[in-house]
Amino acid sequence: MASVSVIIPTFNRQAVIGRALASVYAQSRLPDEVIVVDDGSNDDTAALIKERFPDVIYLYQENSGVSAARNRGILEAKSEWLAFLDSDDEWLPKKLEHQLQSLSEQPNLKICHTEEIWIRNGKRVNQMDKHAKSGGWIFNKCLPLCAMSPSSIIIHRTLFNELGGFDENLPACEDYDLWLRMTARYPVLFIETAQINKYGGHDDQLSRKFWGMDRFRIASLEKTINSGLLNRADRKAAIEMLIKKTEIYLKGLRKRKKMAEIKYYEAIFQRYSQPATT
Repeated sequence: MASVSVIIPTFNRQAVIGRALASVYAQSRLPDEVIVVDDGSNDDTAALIKERFPDVIYLYQENSGVSAARNRGILEAKSEWLAFLDSDDEWLPKKLEHQLQSLSEQPNLKICHTEEIWIRNGKRVNQMDKHAKSGGWIFNKCLPLCAMSPSSIIIHRTLFNELGGFDENLPACEDYDLWLRMTARYPVLFIETAQINKYGGHDDQLSRKFWGMDRFRIASLEKTINSGLLNRADRKAAIEMLIKKTEIYLKGLRKRKKMAEIKYYEAIFQRYSQPATT
């Protein structure tokens, strides 16, 4: 039987991490281990876990960001499959069972994600078309925005050995970055029925913390373009997306008169707009 470790990064989420952990322990197919990486919380997260979830492998580190927390969990995990859950989300009861069964039926696949239910400020909301999920070779669908939710994904650990973990230099869009690397080389299994509740609208979301999230996607695209991972068609598509995102981001910089950044991103735009790069 395939083994699976659950990795939950957290930072000052005492109010919601209990919900996340309860959803893991309510699974019809329980994981082999549950790892919480506490990224420097100064609330009572540790006490809550010790009291309510004594079987959790609890790891504390100085605040280093969500990528470092997930990477620590990856290093510590002992299982064949690694599943991730953000501490403000929750799994539906048969999430792991559905994924592991589907993966056993398609043993050539090493990445699996699922449909999700979005809840904003306590109310269910519909996803926009641009957020539609899918499976197969989805690299091009991953170019505009993050096309898979970390809380829904399960990945074979050999992919991290081959392609590396989450980029600790990216304060946000670290999942977007990793999905580009992985989907450039591997197809994805998609489960069409929702298996997670994804919560939003709270103040500590990274998307609220940073203005101009596309600057992190631009950095990731440039890194991916130069990684040697891409075939010719995917590299061309990535360059086209980089140019598009850089042009849009430059409009925002000019509006805000951020002169130093304007020069930096103009140089990127010029570099990849040259015909020779395609």
